[in-house]
Amino acid sequence: MRAVTFTDFGGPDVLAVDERPIPEVPAGHVRVKVHAAAVHPLDTVARAGWLGPMVPAGPTYVLGVDAAGTVDEVGSGVTDFAVGNAVLAMSNWPQTKIGCQAEYVVLPADFLAPAPAGVDFEAASTLPLNGHTAAQALKILGRKEGDQIVVTGAAGAIGAFAVQLALHQGLRVIAIAAPEDEPFITGIGATFVARGGNSADAVRAVAPEGVDGVLDTAGIGAGVIGAVRDGGSFVAVTPPAMPPAERGIRVGLVQAVADGAELTELSGLVDSGRLTLRVARTFPFEQAADAHALLAKGGLRGGVVLVPRG
Repeated sequence: MRAVTFTDFGGPDVLAVDERPIPEVPAGHVRVKVHAAAVHPLDTVARAGWLGPMVPAGPTYVLGVDAAGTVDEVGSGVTDFAVGNAVLAMSNWPQTKIGCQAEYVVLPADFLAPAPAGVDFEAASTLPLNGHTAAQALKILGRKEGDQIVVTGAAGAIGAFAVQLALHQGLRVIAIAAPEDEPFITGIGATFVARGGNSADAVRAVAPEGVDGVLDTAGIGAGVIGAVRDGGSFVAVTPPAMPPAERGIRVGLVQAVADGAELTELSGLVDSGRLTLRVARTFPFEQAADAHALLAKGGLRGGVVLVPRG
């Protein structure tokens, strides 16, 4: 099978498309024929060698956390999926190094979920990691129905899911995003605040008493924790963006893990129209370097996706 790989650390030019053995299917696992696989910052930092001992030099790695495709084979004991089912999946890549940017991937059955019925595989592949990150961050944030939260980077890949999930959970959302994103933000029912300047002051202008929590997908960190009321909560999506705790505010970090039951719920929310999937651009495996370069530019409104064939 063909797969997107790298052996040496470096820029996008170190990526290659190699032939790899088709993986066997142990008990409790499913082999997925991959139709689309999203590209994430995790892929670019792994390729660049920035994950330290988590990704040591030497081996050849297959990249990719997310996959959308069809079930090719099921292992013994698997009853929830059958050959031909359209599915989504997420790999816990930092721990396992099982990459989804390949023609086939084998994962535990409880990492999989039925794919949304009304979208193509390219769009569906943008859901798992970002959807899990948003959902699990909201759980860590620990707010109840009626609470008011801020989501930074609210039009981005994780932030947009977080806003929509929070609204679905009955939270009131102040969304910080670029001015050009205001129609999208207000259209999904959040209160828009333009990014730039002092984020905490901008939020306090809308919510003078402070908000109950902040989900910081944009990495503003200390620049927005001032928007949280005393005793509230704050969740970052990357370790460098975690501000020191202050005023009794609980500060946490989300590191998403695969969860088939949660992914099934997220897929259902796509089907019901409560979650919007967006694709910025699709590339064939052979143009993986171009996909990494585009992602590195930032400012995208939608996922970057690889497909096995052009």
